[in-house]
Amino acid sequence: MKLYYAPQACSLTPHIVLRELELPFELVRVDNSSKKTVTGDDFLAINPKGYVAALQLDNGDVLTEGPAILQYLADLHPQANLAPASGTFERVRLQEWLNFVSTEIHGGLGWLFNPQFPDEVKALIKEKLFKRFAVLSRTLERQDYLIAGGFSVADAYLFTVLRWARLFAIDLDDWPALARFQTRIDQRPSVKAALAAELV
Repeated sequence: MKLYYAPQACSLTPHIVLRELELPFELVRVDNSSKKTVTGDDFLAINPKGYVAALQLDNGDVLTEGPAILQYLADLHPQANLAPASGTFERVRLQEWLNFVSTEIHGGLGWLFNPQFPDEVKALIKEKLFKRFAVLSRTLERQDYLIAGGFSVADAYLFTVLRWARLFAIDLDDWPALARFQTRIDQRPSVKAALAAELV
């Protein structure tokens, strides 16, 4: 498998999961500006959407969109318990969290990268985002991970996008449960190895 990634991007999530599962893979860096890989290949030929992550399987098929990639990987090794079994209610709960993180946290923080937005707009985005942080906090005050079964692909995703908060002067210490969560996930060997490999 090949994982196409860019540093500081959401592609860190499947990178962490690949290392959690100890699956063999090749890491291919993408320049988000030029849409070229480190070897000079046209990334748009691999993923016409033009953004990471993209996971190229050994048969040549390419998967895109983080939540789909994450569930695919988790299902390759169900014994690792990174996702509840397909078809169970617990799996639906995982999908609920993946969608929440994708649309509300990833999406919210993602808008803040836009340099064309005036400060007034960014303040409104943060106001909405902080309400979503409160939802996360209520869950993470009760349990260490988003779903009760332990660390899952949803936690890897949340960890990745919450790392962006500091780029916008958002102090997660204002939400102690989120700060503890980030510290907890940061200590996982898979996370340390992925971050070191991406030189972030």
